[in-house]
Amino acid sequence: MSSNPEIGLSIVANGIATNYHDQGSGEPVLMIHGSGPGVTAFANWRLSMPVLAKKFRVIAPDMVGFGYTERPEGMQYSMTNWVSHALGLMDSLKIERAHIVGNSFGGGLAAALAIRAPERVKRLVLMGSAVTSFPLTQGLDDVWGYTPSFENMRKMMDLFAYDRNLVSDELARLRYEASIRPGYQESYSQMFPSPRQRSIDAIVSREEDVRAIPHETLIIHGREDKIIPLSASYKLFELISKSQLHVFGQCGHWTQIEHAERFAKLVTDFLLEAA
Repeated sequence: MSSNPEIGLSIVANGIATNYHDQGSGEPVLMIHGSGPGVTAFANWRLSMPVLAKKFRVIAPDMVGFGYTERPEGMQYSMTNWVSHALGLMDSLKIERAHIVGNSFGGGLAAALAIRAPERVKRLVLMGSAVTSFPLTQGLDDVWGYTPSFENMRKMMDLFAYDRNLVSDELARLRYEASIRPGYQESYSQMFPSPRQRSIDAIVSREEDVRAIPHETLIIHGREDKIIPLSASYKLFELISKSQLHVFGQCGHWTQIEHAERFAKLVTDFLLEAA
């Protein structure tokens, strides 16, 4: 067993050797991370997984192209292929239906999965999510345009959090080291190329498809988010009929870290309602 907490279990999902975490028991909850440089499922969900695992079976994979999951030669990084990877993981784990919790890019993926395979989804949680198109923010342009250096990663971390005290040099160094692992920057730089407005439009879903999402949906956003504008979640709230919106003040893009206890309670209560 690796001493690196970011490395969990391994399974082949849709032909891809996939690193994932599997904690707790009960109804399955699939947690999908965001797209920041050096991200892993563990980095994204380390504070949420143990709390949610008290009531649910929590599964948090590194999506293809990220973290410790295989990066197949010639892989096309597209929402279609990411959805296929997520569904392949559910198939490999023999999970018929799951609650899906998605952060940022992962929220866009969660919604795309619900649109493509609504019968596989129980409830949706979309946090700071890129689901429908929005004007490119300077923050997202900086994140997707990241080039590896400790200084760049430190600046990036400051963009994510409202409270700078949450962003230590140690955290920035961990994420920087993750971003320079062999093959990581090559795949990362392919995912969201310039012009990045086009990269947003390539991964989001059509408004008419989002409007047709039938699932109970919890939408969460930080009021001071510099990466995905709060207006993106207001739009989702208007489009998804069975939705509720919770906005955290004094919070940037990292709701699950900046307001960890409240976030975990909010999500737990929402998902338990479905029991």
